[in-house]
Amino acid sequence: MPEYKAPLREIKFVMSELLNSEQHYAGLEGAEDATPDMVDAIIQEGARFSEQVLAPLNRTGDLEGCRWSADGVTTPTGFKEAYQQYVEGGWPSMSADPAYGGQGLPGSLSIVMNEMVGTANWSWGMYPGLSHGATHTVETHGTEEQKQIYLTKLISGEWTGTMCLTEPHCGSDLGILRSKAEPNPDGSYSISGTKIFISAGEHDMAENIVHIVLARLPDAPEGTKGISLFIVPKFLPTADGEVGDRNAVTCGSIEHKMGIHGNSTCVMNFDGAKGWLIGPENKGLNCMFTFMNVARIGTAIQGLGAAELGFQGSLAYARERLAMRSLTGAKNPEGAADPIIVHPDVRRMLLTQKAIAEAGRALIYLTAQQADIVQRGKTDEERHNADELLGFLTPIAKAFVTEAGYEAANLGLQVFGGHGYISEWGMEQNVRDARIGMIYEGTTGIQALDLLGRKVLLTQGESLKNFTKQVHLFCKEHAANEQLSEFIEPLQAINKEWADLTMKVGMSAMNNADEVGAASVDYLMYSGYAVFAYLWARMAQVALAAMADGTTEEAFYHAKLLTARFYFKRLLPRTKAHAVSMLAGADTLMDLPDESFAF
Repeated sequence: MPEYKAPLREIKFVMSELLNSEQHYAGLEGAEDATPDMVDAIIQEGARFSEQVLAPLNRTGDLEGCRWSADGVTTPTGFKEAYQQYVEGGWPSMSADPAYGGQGLPGSLSIVMNEMVGTANWSWGMYPGLSHGATHTVETHGTEEQKQIYLTKLISGEWTGTMCLTEPHCGSDLGILRSKAEPNPDGSYSISGTKIFISAGEHDMAENIVHIVLARLPDAPEGTKGISLFIVPKFLPTADGEVGDRNAVTCGSIEHKMGIHGNSTCVMNFDGAKGWLIGPENKGLNCMFTFMNVARIGTAIQGLGAAELGFQGSLAYARERLAMRSLTGAKNPEGAADPIIVHPDVRRMLLTQKAIAEAGRALIYLTAQQADIVQRGKTDEERHNADELLGFLTPIAKAFVTEAGYEAANLGLQVFGGHGYISEWGMEQNVRDARIGMIYEGTTGIQALDLLGRKVLLTQGESLKNFTKQVHLFCKEHAANEQLSEFIEPLQAINKEWADLTMKVGMSAMNNADEVGAASVDYLMYSGYAVFAYLWARMAQVALAAMADGTTEEAFYHAKLLTARFYFKRLLPRTKAHAVSMLAGADTLMDLPDESFAF
């Protein structure tokens, strides 16, 4: 198994040097406690917990998996005890409202912790990860009574949460869900239906599980306009807010799946379970998006974690594994062969993983900062602008980082050659665990439709313009810097082409709506590479400035500059293929009759 080490220097670079987190926190309401010393202490302790407690359980979770019985689900050895340490450490409450027991720190700081936890042990990290979304949903849409009962327990970590959306007959098309909610005389509702693919839906790590459930009220409108949202606890709370009688919600089975074996993916049966409406009637999907947007950023972290873990594992192996001689002469003349890190193709794979992981981290932390501003910005204008940028970047972060992260995980395995295919090295587990990221919280195709259809075309390109304007201003500011020209010139070109391609796709879509679906995934991938280019140009600028000022970490900043150069020369050109493909037209996909797909 790769020995996970939290990339603390990389985290510090993105937070402090690229995104200026100290200034960012100073500009937020109620973030006074996020001082540099406090932030550093939290990250150091989070790294220790992730490396020493969670990482050793990653292989255990994969081998043992979860065990189902009629009495419930048992998690792998050590998972429950690790969760108790997590709760005792106060981690669940870090960014929650102090009025309900939280510490009130910015959510972006929790994202850093989530990265380390998720990279060390993604399966384990999903248990508290789902609780963050449930917490945010109750915090945003719940009544004061609901907050006192459920929010306090979710924040303390005594109870965990889930979101229950998907049903056997519908995947992401929630407009056709069938779960029902019948009103009870006491103001509660009787919830009936079956939900599938419910991560952390049943387990033995906490005393209660709070399910956030979508269902239809009687006589509700058809489609997505007739969906309401409900709180349905595993155990009904008593009058004093403690665990009471068992509710009529059970885990019918757990899925046998490709990866993330340590997390229970459940079929949940609601047989007249008692629940309470959260938010307005028939507005459940709107409220659920609070949960889903948090979860989408969380899923992006899985792509980052897969890239980082694959890189760490394959880098260590490439330095030690001897095979063949360098084409330019022996680099290890005293040994039987040279370490494989000297071979150009191995370096291509390592640099691809490194470039994806470091830009993925920058993008995720950037989106987390926008979420901070939406929640705690000091002016309406600040909050509005951050919300616009967050909405634009979220589908890119979720879909592109998981796609690129999966590529990186595969490259990590490939560096090992045949050994990568063998379980004991842990690289094939990383590939299996990473694969779900492109499906969670809306597939890549759905995220692409959201980006191109809703976020870009539906706003007449305004959300794109808001971002490309930032890129333009960055390029203009550094146009005279000759050392940056190798990054600024191609970035300017792709920024302009991005707008031109958008207009061409939009014009085609006016005549045929299928053009949006036909172009969308290529458009999203193009957008992801463009955003990464902007971030790598910024990282190169920071590195050059640090070296110009004089630094004791010359090697670190020089590596940043060389990785940026690799990205621009080797990975950014992929946009050319995506540009051609997105303009190829819907007819290349739609003209073949359905029956002609048959054998």
